[in-house]
Amino acid sequence: MNPTYDEIQKASSLRGNEIKKTPLIHSPTFSKLTECDVYLKAEFRQKTGSFKIRGAYFKIKSLTDEEKKHGVVAASAGNHAQGVAFASSLEKIPCTIVMPKNASPAKVSATRGYGAKVVLEGVNYDESSAKAKEIAKETGATMIHAFDDPQIIAAQGVIGLEILEDLPDVDEVYLPIGGGGLAAGTLIAIKEKNPNVKIVGVQSKSFPSMYDSIRQNSITSSGGDRTIADGISVKVPGELTYTIIKELIDEIVLVDDDEITKAMFLLMERMKFVVEPAGAASLAYLISKKPSVGKKVVAVLAGGNVDMYLLGQIVDKGLATMGRLLKISVLLPDRPGTFKDIIDEISLANANIIEVVHDRLSSDVNAGSAGVTLSLETQGKEQAQLLIDSLKKKNIQFTLLT
Repeated sequence: MNPTYDEIQKASSLRGNEIKKTPLIHSPTFSKLTECDVYLKAEFRQKTGSFKIRGAYFKIKSLTDEEKKHGVVAASAGNHAQGVAFASSLEKIPCTIVMPKNASPAKVSATRGYGAKVVLEGVNYDESSAKAKEIAKETGATMIHAFDDPQIIAAQGVIGLEILEDLPDVDEVYLPIGGGGLAAGTLIAIKEKNPNVKIVGVQSKSFPSMYDSIRQNSITSSGGDRTIADGISVKVPGELTYTIIKELIDEIVLVDDDEITKAMFLLMERMKFVVEPAGAASLAYLISKKPSVGKKVVAVLAGGNVDMYLLGQIVDKGLATMGRLLKISVLLPDRPGTFKDIIDEISLANANIIEVVHDRLSSDVNAGSAGVTLSLETQGKEQAQLLIDSLKKKNIQFTLLT
């Protein structure tokens, strides 16, 4: 059964106090970067840190008393897991979540924190889902699908209602696609009220399953390469979501991890928003491709549950990408004063030394020499290049690591 616009309105009316209407925030910074008028739909501010709580809450609220008695089971890389666990705790029903073995430790811990039993199985969503179906069959628990369910889709579609309510004259909406629940629901909600709004789905180049399925006109298993965007790492789209998206979507596009990293970094630095990789995919495409010049555009920031270790890497890689973190390796004669020429050039370039690693013992460092690795903070690519050029003029032999 396909979800309807009326079901989306019902989901909106039943969300109670637990599901927030998230803000739509205008960003002058990203408007300038993308050459369009950018509004950010802040779904990372939801309870549990993701839009996924919307679908989980509505689905579990809709279960019969008999179904609730047997509990629920779900598969998820993290965000759907937390949504189902939290909604189950509100209804005081048993909950089992199957998560991939490589799921973010922070997401696993948060899911357990909401009272769910966590089973680690498989290396991606699809393998975890197969295990969840086994558990549902053995126990009689209701399977709460992450995306391919009419009520899940309907509740995610409330996001579309909220966008139109806050920005009736929106031209385009960009949103991430994994299994397709968010996209399917938002498409139904927005296209019903204004079919002229362009809606663009954004997938990871490592998992382009919906992109490939629509191009080949049939559901296709696709992807499997490593990506930081675990929230949209789905190899096979849902049958229901595929049908809806194929009919209503205007375009599906792809982004890579470097583009996502830059978007996450800029969100942290310019907006003070911590957004996870999958949640930043839509903005990443807008920044990297600038496809909507002059348009009024919404980018859905779908979630904010990012692993703290990854966050540290994002900061470093973001600085390096923008030329603000320069890392060089130098092999020097191991005698007093030889390091001074390099320090002088760094000082003249007004760069800041943030880390020095001094190495005499590695096998590639000859006796009588010392290897030095320097991490330098600069004001941007232009200043970094000036420093590189000045080191070359002084005949200082170095290797550029970033």
